[in-house]
Parts: sequence; C-alpha cells; structure tokens
Amino acid sequence: MVVGLEVLLPHHIRDTLHAYQMAKCCNVKRVMAEAVKWGERGARLNSISPGIIVIPLAIDEFNGPRGDFYQNMFARCPAGRPGTADEVAHVAELLMSERGAFITVSDFLVDGGATASYFYGPLQPQA
Repeated sequence: MVVGLEVLLPHHIRDTLHAYQMAKCCNVKRVMAEAVKWGERGARLNSISPGIIVIPLAIDEFNGPRGDFYQNMFARCPAGRPGTADEVAHVAELLMSERGAFITVSDFLVDGGATASYFYGPLQPQA
C-alpha cells in the first residue's frame, strides 16, 4: 500500500506512539526498496523490529513514570514479558546464516506479540 507523503506532516501525527509506528513502517518500506537494488548485486537485506528488550535503558523505563504502562503491556501481550537481547540475536543469526539464504526483503517483528495485541487484542486503544 502506497501512502502519500502528506500523512507524514506533523499535524497528521497524533502522539509519540503514532510517530514511532510511522517511523517503523517507513523503515520497512526503505528496506524493501533497498533490497531490490542490492539484490541485483547478490545481497540480501532484511530488518529486525524489536519490541521492548531488557537492556539498561529499558530497565530505567520500567522503573520510570511510564512503568505501569510497560507492566500492563507485558501482562497483556501473548509472550507475557519483555524480550532479551539474545532472542533478537537469534533472529539476526538466522538471517545471516546459510539457513536464511532465501530470506530477503523481510521485516522480523520480535516483540512478543505486543503489536498484535495493540491492533487486535487487549491492548487496543479504547475509542
């Protein structure tokens, strides 16, 4: 689906979460476009879109003013917890190995199902 660039104008962005979601979508499209170009040279391009991963910055967020938001998100997403850096690394390992030789122009959402819960499940914003 091609969306006009006018949706990226500031008055169309509702909040910081929406801005983040738009940036993620733009990155996926950018990888698609570049993968076609680089594919002609024999390269494969993919992207990994991690969710909340337990690293020092995330721990600060969990204990900060939005900590309740994160705890609710973890409790209500399919995985029931945040991810680890090792879990993201396993996806990267697959993509870079011969076992992933046919994988290109793909985005791997590694978020424990939080995005699906936001659009289709218990994390859906109430209108």
